Amino acid sequence: MSAEPQVLDRDDLLAAYALPEDEARRVRMNFVSSLDGAATVEGRSGGLGDANDRLAMQVLRTLADLVLVGAGTVRAEGYAGLAVGEADVAWRVARGLPEQPRFAVISSSLELDPESALFTEAVTRPIVVTHAAAPTARRAALEQVADVLVVGERAVDVRGMLDVFAERGLRRVLCEGGPHLFGSLLEADLVDELCLSLSPMLVAGSAGRIVRGVPELQRRMRLVHAIPAGDLLLLRYLRD
Repeated sequence: MSAEPQVLDRDDLLAAYALPEDEARRVRMNFVSSLDGAATVEGRSGGLGDANDRLAMQVLRTLADLVLVGAGTVRAEGYAGLAVGEADVAWRVARGLPEQPRFAVISSSLELDPESALFTEAVTRPIVVTHAAAPTARRAALEQVADVLVVGERAVDVRGMLDVFAERGLRRVLCEGGPHLFGSLLEADLVDELCLSLSPMLVAGSAGRIVRGVPELQRRMRLVHAIPAGDLLLLRYLRD
């Protein structure tokens, strides 16, 4: 019988993923991948992770000013009211941060239900990022439950979006997906960091990679740490 997998220490992870205090802006990507490069199992990333991966995700959220997710990932993964736990709230307050990070979803079509748990269970008012050509009626409905930011004419200008976030004091952005949003940020040369949980699984099939939707490009990254967590490996890379 195999031993129970070791659960990592939260304080150790907070130190391992700590960020500079005086940084103007940081875009940090958090993804999980199988050994053979699959970003999902049966259409969701959750099946690739474990308790250590989820703990790392909570630590990264605790360190963030804002958690950014694409609308497709919100629907696929079933995002509801995002919140960090009591211990994380206390950690943030002790360092002069708001109790909870803000949550933002980026959507061109605005196919988001204002009555979904994403909005009704939110502990802070969500942000919806879209562009000027998005459907007017959907935008008006979402304005009742979220702060709607219009950035770009016919597509979301991701650089302009980050500028607006920074103006609001939301400098440390944690992006949790999906792959097309990762691609947009990477193509615009806006990715500062990748936190990757390498799952001890082989998936095969037709699952996509963690980056999709943009032409091939090369961005060299520098390994900061590789933390074993049972059979899973927590990798942290910074742009070189």
